Amino acid sequence: MVAMSCSASADPSDPDLIFRKSTTFKLLTPNDKLAVYGIDDPLVDGVACHYTSPEKGGLSGALGLAEQTSDISLSCRQYGPIKFKGTFAQGDVVFSERRSLIFKKMQIVRGCDTRRNILVYMTYSDKLIEGSPKNSTSTVPIQPWGAGDNETQKCADFVH
Repeated sequence: MVAMSCSASADPSDPDLIFRKSTTFKLLTPNDKLAVYGIDDPLVDGVACHYTSPEKGGLSGALGLAEQTSDISLSCRQYGPIKFKGTFAQGDVVFSERRSLIFKKMQIVRGCDTRRNILVYMTYSDKLIEGSPKNSTSTVPIQPWGAGDNETQKCADFVH
């Protein structure tokens, strides 16, 4: 009953947890883990991104007080016909998530390589005072999808 009410109240923009794997063992508190999540680009139909982020265990991780590291990997792919729902600016935020109690957040941003008609996604984390140079980039070439898709869109037409 509780699981049903939690899943019913989930925000559709929340990432989908695909799976977690423990990386360290802790006897009395939660283990450190790597978690793989999936998100859909809210502005571009047909593109999904998956990212892996470390999750600290221990007492501070269990209480939500641990500052998570900036080691996040990213992979984005076309999984259907690409359709733009509107215009966007280079570097617009696709997804953002808190990585510490107050000061740090992870972001996935989108851009367009107009010359090559490729969507470019980058993930990084920033902090109020000092960001991290750790980042990951993934690209999605915009291509026809299936026999009936003759209208391949150009991302340059949707960048403002």
